[in-house]
Amino acid sequence: MQLKNKIAFGDLAGDMEGVSSWLDGHDWTSVESGSPASSHCLDGILLQSEDIIAEGRAVVLVNIDAPGTLLVTNFRLIFIGEGSKQVIGLGTIPLATIEKLSKQQPLRSSSAPRTRDRAPLRRLLQIVGKDMRVCVFGFRPHSKQRRSIYDALLRVIRPLRLWDMFAFSSHVPAFVGQTDAQSRLRSEYLRIIGGTGATRLNGSGSLKLDIHYRLSDANADYTMCPTYPSLFVVPASVSDDEVQQAAIFRARGRVPVLCWLHPENGAVLVRSSQPLIGIMMNSRSNADEKLVATFCTSISQKHFQRRKLYIADARPRKNALANGAMGGGSESSANYFHSEVVFLGIDNIHAMRDSLGRLRDYVDVHGAASSDGSSSLLRSGGWGWGGGNLSSMTAAVSALGDSGWLMHAHGILAGAAWIAARISLEGASVLVHCSDGWDRTTQLISLAGLMLDPYYRTFQGFQQALVEKDWLAFGHPFADRLAMPTFSGSCNPTVEVFRGSLSGSVGPSSPIRTAPASSFTSSTSSQSPGAVSSNYSPIFVQWVDCVAQLLRLYPRAFEFSSAYLVELLDCVLSCRFGNFLCNSEKERLQAGVSKACECVWKHLDDQRSLVGPEHDHFNLFYNSELHSGALLPPAATLAPILWPQFHLRWACPSDMLTGYSTPTAWAQGGELEMQARLLARRITSMELGKESAEEKVKDLVSGVQSMTQQLQAEKEARKSAVAFAARAHKEAAALRRAVETLGCKIRFTNLKSSMSQGEASDEDTEINDREKASELPTIDQGATNDGSSFDEQDQFSVSVSLDSEADIPANHFRKTCQQEYGTSCSKNREGCKWPQNGCSRMGSGLLGLRANFDALEQLSILDSYFDVEHVQNPSTYSYHNKSHPSGVT
Repeated sequence: MQLKNKIAFGDLAGDMEGVSSWLDGHDWTSVESGSPASSHCLDGILLQSEDIIAEGRAVVLVNIDAPGTLLVTNFRLIFIGEGSKQVIGLGTIPLATIEKLSKQQPLRSSSAPRTRDRAPLRRLLQIVGKDMRVCVFGFRPHSKQRRSIYDALLRVIRPLRLWDMFAFSSHVPAFVGQTDAQSRLRSEYLRIIGGTGATRLNGSGSLKLDIHYRLSDANADYTMCPTYPSLFVVPASVSDDEVQQAAIFRARGRVPVLCWLHPENGAVLVRSSQPLIGIMMNSRSNADEKLVATFCTSISQKHFQRRKLYIADARPRKNALANGAMGGGSESSANYFHSEVVFLGIDNIHAMRDSLGRLRDYVDVHGAASSDGSSSLLRSGGWGWGGGNLSSMTAAVSALGDSGWLMHAHGILAGAAWIAARISLEGASVLVHCSDGWDRTTQLISLAGLMLDPYYRTFQGFQQALVEKDWLAFGHPFADRLAMPTFSGSCNPTVEVFRGSLSGSVGPSSPIRTAPASSFTSSTSSQSPGAVSSNYSPIFVQWVDCVAQLLRLYPRAFEFSSAYLVELLDCVLSCRFGNFLCNSEKERLQAGVSKACECVWKHLDDQRSLVGPEHDHFNLFYNSELHSGALLPPAATLAPILWPQFHLRWACPSDMLTGYSTPTAWAQGGELEMQARLLARRITSMELGKESAEEKVKDLVSGVQSMTQQLQAEKEARKSAVAFAARAHKEAAALRRAVETLGCKIRFTNLKSSMSQGEASDEDTEINDREKASELPTIDQGATNDGSSFDEQDQFSVSVSLDSEADIPANHFRKTCQQEYGTSCSKNREGCKWPQNGCSRMGSGLLGLRANFDALEQLSILDSYFDVEHVQNPSTYSYHNKSHPSGVT
């Protein structure tokens, strides 16, 4: 995953004198000695399988006057700031992204103060990247660090074997669990020729194919065309033998095949390479003419009709004629029925490479952060803008046009729009080719498909359909265009081919400025050991630039954002993933790339899945319903501008441009998009907070309901307990009054408190029931009558004793029931006999309490109660009533 590290930019207003002062004042005693690279906090910085090869400490990144540590790994160059200990993005570049490196010697400016002449010369190392960056590192003299870094880069920057690339160092291939590229290509073909829409299914749910076209495996073993896929689409009326015969007439065997079919009018988009018409320009092929003519035939109401065929030659006319000397050339409209040949005038790969080099020089000269550490406003001694005079200002204004980059992009955009208009509006078929049919042809075909098919403007359609079909399957030579080694095609995995010399020139001018205000002069020739080969060309970069221009014109038509395109380019240029290695499908299959390397599509998908719709790759303004058809921009709108997210991210930092905090912010889009993205993230955060608050409210409501139910249950239990206690209190009061009539007193003793506190005094434990007989205190749950706390575990003993102080009348026991209450005992006609002449009520006011004293007198205990057996087993003991006529009541 690409590291999202903070990029610290210093004051860009100073010039090289600031760098000199830092170099002079720095403690250089620790340069040769000190802790190794492992002492740095590299956790979370190094990727898996990334190892440090060389290290340079006390190095200055001259562009921003930042000191730090420079590390060379087997994957990239890493610059860690001295103070922040964070990775500085400008000085961190993958090895495969380095286009050129060279040693530089600075020049003393004549306009600078004379004190600078006494400053020691720094040893400088310049890194020129394919991603528009030019960075310069300063080393202290006599430290030998520049040589160690430079030698290490030479060893790893241009691997001679495919297996030495970092992509093969990964131990976790990301292709696992995904369908292979051939299966995805087959699915895309079936989608194209299967009907209308993204799924293109009929009403019954089965796939309905266009009977006019078929899938051909004439190149199954890659013998017909090594750079074509093993499967492609051709007219159904043409046999595989005829396809192979037609391939002989086309350069490198790249026969005309179908790339896209209009679902409504049936017009097709076809690609091929140039025909081999020979020096005399009179060679013909019946098989080729039949194959091309079949793409122009449409079936309507069982009648064959001819549609117009446009043969779009991407080259300038003079270049096409010049290729005739080498056996190539262009078609003649006289040989292809109802056709018209159109030359689009797009230059070759060498012109594109030189154009990008000049654009990089322009951005470096006139950007806010230049490779010499100065800004365009303070260059040339600080006398004025752009060199201090009007002529230099005029030269700066025209420098962008002189680069030719925008003109080339305009030509590609106009050509693709013209092709899309012919197919969508006119219903004509278009055959596109250039010399070999894998550079300019691929740019036009894929860009026209992007305009025609809204499915290609989604993540899945763009990645695994458009790019894989038009760029990867049909053999765009990524290894050659990125100056990387490729597979030789043999079965021996130790043999690789590196096309071109390592010392090839990258263009007519050095990336270092040649203006009078330049602070550097190259100490090496243009054919430096670190230069890329002559086959290097930014063809894919140019195409993605054109996609970004369309995204600018139609901001609501694409699911992905400009940030996604920038990261895709960074992934491709870094060669970290296996998708864009080698030159063809055949080479990737033979090299086993899918089994040994990671997949860039899974890497990008994982990044989006971790964050969700708020990820920078998503276009906030995307509306699939608004642009459900073809995009046909007017010619006046096709004038391109510099793509700031890619071209200016290193040369124009935030302090010179409003709305961007870092160069990474450049890659996230314009100011409006940034504000919308921040607003969307804030809304998402608020929605998450709202969901969290709602969950908390639900939990609180549930808790309140549960507590309410518990409280209700407690109330019911308390009500029942109070009723039970009141009833028990009444019963106890009744018993107390009954005992009081006997002239006794009651003592309650808490056994638990007696054991812990000692015996309580009789005055504290005895209750004068005679005095309190009339009192009925309120029963409260958990409390006794005397106000003390009540514990269910407490054990009480109740003792009843005769109250010697009770004032009982002498004749109290001699009163009969009739004398006292006007009635007599119902069970003994003669009256109560116990005590002798007394009454069982004994003055009690409780009616209905009876005692059968006759039954008490007749009770006896068996002698066997005192036996040992009954003592040991009390369960065998029982009471016996001799007569018990009525028992005791």
